[in-house]
This record gives sequence, C-alpha cells and structure tokens, in this order.
Amino acid sequence: MRESSEPLGDLQRAVMETIWDLGEATVHEVRDRLAKKKDLAYTTVLSTMQKLEKTGWLRHRADGRIHIFQATRSREEVGAGALKRLVSRAFNGDPLVMFQHLLDNESLTAEDLSEMRAMIDARRKRGRDGK
Repeated sequence: MRESSEPLGDLQRAVMETIWDLGEATVHEVRDRLAKKKDLAYTTVLSTMQKLEKTGWLRHRADGRIHIFQATRSREEVGAGALKRLVSRAFNGDPLVMFQHLLDNESLTAEDLSEMRAMIDARRKRGRDGK
C-alpha cells in the first residue's frame, strides 16, 4: 500500500466523506448513499474504493464475502495535512500571511469574526494550561 499525496477527485472525495460519516461501509452502502445525488454503477464505486485502498486512503476487512471499508486517516488529519501544504505552498510557510488573507476576505460576517475570536481565545487558554 502506498500513500497518495495527490488531491482526491470528486467521486473519491464523495466516497471518503461517506465513509467518514458512516465510520465504515460496504460498497453497497456507499453506492446507496451516493445514489441520492447521482446514479452510479456498483462497479464504478467498487473501482473507486479499490483505488482509494491501493493509494492508502482506505483499508478493508472481510466479513464472509463482504468487504467492509474504513478510512485510514480521519477527516481532521486529512484537513490538517491539506492546510499545512497550502500554507507551505501558497504563503511561503507563514500562517500569519494566510490568516491576514482570510481576515481580508470580504465575505466574512461579524459572526464569523466572533467565532474566530472565540477559537483564538480557546487556543490561547489551552496553550497556557498545557492541554
């Protein structure tokens, strides 16, 4: 198994989101969940999940003839890694530059800014407490 650092395609992302939501799932369960948005063949979902397993995103266990798939990384781990790569590539590794761009975003509401302030305050408190 090799780990892929390539971004996921739309169907791969949808499969991963479904598995993260369910915790674990069979190909049928993923297909049924995705079929609410788009009609997909079982074989299309199966081959997508097999590719995700081959590239290290999923693993499976057998329950008789049924394969039950689980994510190898949490949604949070994947998000943190993507953010780290973004900061490195787009902002020369400087999170403050990224944060300034975020603050300059005109679509942020006063509520968004208040929530960001609360997150910063909570992080500061955790830093002092050592947790």
